[in-house]
Amino acid sequence: MKETIESLLAKHTFLSGMEPEHLSFIAGCGSNVRFDAGQYIYREGEQADQFYLIRHGKVSLEIFVPGKGALVIETIAEGDVLGWSWCFPPYRRYWDARALEVTRAICLDGACIRAKCEEDHDLGYGIQKRFAQIVIQRLQATRLRLTDMYGRGGSS
Repeated sequence: MKETIESLLAKHTFLSGMEPEHLSFIAGCGSNVRFDAGQYIYREGEQADQFYLIRHGKVSLEIFVPGKGALVIETIAEGDVLGWSWCFPPYRRYWDARALEVTRAICLDGACIRAKCEEDHDLGYGIQKRFAQIVIQRLQATRLRLTDMYGRGGSS
């Protein structure tokens, strides 16, 4: 039996507990996507038009450090969310995101979700609460990575 976007959304931990009518709204903004190992999903500075609910695979969040190359800030996997920059102007990416292995996800259109959140403020509040937690987790991961990097004399 082929699963629908709505049924896949209902199973994803990020949307756990969300009202069924809100899941239905969100499903209208989604599609299934697949990334090959090594493929960049997006690059720092690009327009942030989508976010992804990871269903399978692993993705590294990286920043480029001159003289050192890519620095992995965090690795995310099944059940995680990729991308929060679509929520906040100027809607630009702050990291590179690269699939470490074949990765399957639900891609959600950020402009579509923003419009639906404007129409339904309860949906908007639920989405923003969830994304605030993602931002906090990413900032914490960055802090820990920088503490590790600089706490050992700058070597990584």
